[in-house]
Amino acid sequence: MKSLRKQLSLSILLTLLITIGLIGLLSNWFINREFEKYITELGRERRENIVDDLGRQFDGFKRNWKLDYVHAIGMNALYDGYILKLYDAGGNMVWDAENHDMSLCGQIMNEISARMEERGAAGGFVDNTYEIDQNGKKVGAVSIKYYGPFFMNEADFNFINVMNTVLLVIGILSSACSVVVGCLLARRISRPVTKTAYIAKQISKGNYDIRFEPGTRIRELDDLADAINHLSDALKSQEKLRKQMTADVAHELRTPLTALSSHLEAMIEGLWDATPERLKSCHEEVKRLGTLVEDLGQLAKIEGENLVLNKSRMDLFEIVHTVSDTMKGEISKKNLTLSIKGSPVFAEADKNRFSQVVANLLSNAVKYTPEGGAIEIEVYETDRLGIVKVTDTGIGIPETELPLIFERFYRTEKSRNRKSGGAGIGLAIVKSIVNAHGGTVTVDNIKEQGSCFTVSIPKEG
Repeated sequence: MKSLRKQLSLSILLTLLITIGLIGLLSNWFINREFEKYITELGRERRENIVDDLGRQFDGFKRNWKLDYVHAIGMNALYDGYILKLYDAGGNMVWDAENHDMSLCGQIMNEISARMEERGAAGGFVDNTYEIDQNGKKVGAVSIKYYGPFFMNEADFNFINVMNTVLLVIGILSSACSVVVGCLLARRISRPVTKTAYIAKQISKGNYDIRFEPGTRIRELDDLADAINHLSDALKSQEKLRKQMTADVAHELRTPLTALSSHLEAMIEGLWDATPERLKSCHEEVKRLGTLVEDLGQLAKIEGENLVLNKSRMDLFEIVHTVSDTMKGEISKKNLTLSIKGSPVFAEADKNRFSQVVANLLSNAVKYTPEGGAIEIEVYETDRLGIVKVTDTGIGIPETELPLIFERFYRTEKSRNRKSGGAGIGLAIVKSIVNAHGGTVTVDNIKEQGSCFTVSIPKEG
C-alpha cells in the first residue's frame, strides 16, 4: 500500500508531465504549421517578384530582352531554388536555366528534395507558367520550376531546429520544476494528514490531551485539525461523564442497599425488633431503588431509537395548568408561590411526553427553591415556536456547570443526597423529549438568584 505522500507526488508529477507534454506537442505543431504557412506565402511573393523583375527587362522600343539582366535574375532565382525558363511573346525560348547550367540545376534540385524528405514533407517539383505583361500587353512568359507546395532553405531549417530545441529545453526544465513542486506540495498536504492520523490513533487509545495545532494555511486541513481537536475534547468529556455516571449509579444503588442490608441484618440477628417503623424504613429504601430503576428505564426508552411520539394539536398553556394542579401539594408544603402567565399556545406535540417535561422542570424548581420562594411559569409563542419558561428563586447553577446540567446523573451540589435532590436524571429526560420534538431546552441564571429553564418546540410538527 502506497503512502499518501507518494501517491500525491506521483499524481501531481504525472499530471504536470502530461500537461507539459501536451503543451510542448501543441506548441511544436502550431509553430510548424504557422511557419509553413509563412514559407508558402513567402514563396508566392518571391515568384511574383521574379515575374515583375523579368517584365522590366523587356525593351518595348527595341522589341528585345536585356539578356544580361535576365541572366542575373535567373541565377539569383536558381540559388533560391527556382529554375526559370523565359519565353518571348511568340513562345520562343529566350533563356533557360537548365540549358545554361544543367549540373547546378540538378544539384540544387537534389539538395532541396533531400532536405524536404529529411523533414518528412510530402511534395515534389512543380512547374507553373506566368504571363509577363507590359502596359497591358503580353510580352512573354516565364516557367518557374520549384518544390511545392513549399520548401525551406538551410536557414529555415536552422530556425525550426532552434525552436524545437528551445521547446525541448523548456519542457525539461518545466518537468524538473514540476518534480520539485509536486514533492513539496505532496509533503505539505500529507504531513498534516499523517499527523492527524497519528493523533486519531492516540485518541483511540485514550490519550485525549493530545492536540493538533492548526496552521497549514490550507482551509480544509485546518478544518480537519479543528474537527480532530473538538472530537478529542468531546470524547474526553464523554469519558469523564461516563466515569462520573458509573460512580453516581454505584452511589445511588449503594446507599439504599447498604441501609436496607444493615436494617435487615440487624433484625435477622435479633439486634432489632421487626417493628412497623423499621419495616417502613426498609420499604422506603426499596421504593427508592425502584424509582431509580424506573428513571433509568424511562431515559433508555426516550433516548433509544424506538421512541414513538403520538403528536396532536394541543394547548401548552392548558398542559402547564394541569401539571401545576397535580403538584399543588408539594408546592404548599414548602410555602412556595406559583404564578402562571401567558395565553393559549397551540403546537403539535405528544401530550404525555410534554407533560412529563413540564412536570420534571416544575419538580426541579420545587426541590431547589427554599421555603417561601417563588416559581413563575410563562407560556408564549413566536412565529414558529411555542415556548414554556420556568423561573425559580432557588439556589441557582454555577456558570461553569451550565453546559453540563442536562447530562445524566449530573447534580450541581455533590453533597446533596438522593432524598433532597434526586438522581440527576430528570433534566436528561427533559432534553431527550424536547430534542425528539425537534425543539431546544436552555438554562440561564437569574441575576439575583435562581435559574430559568426555557423550552421551545415547533408549533407545526
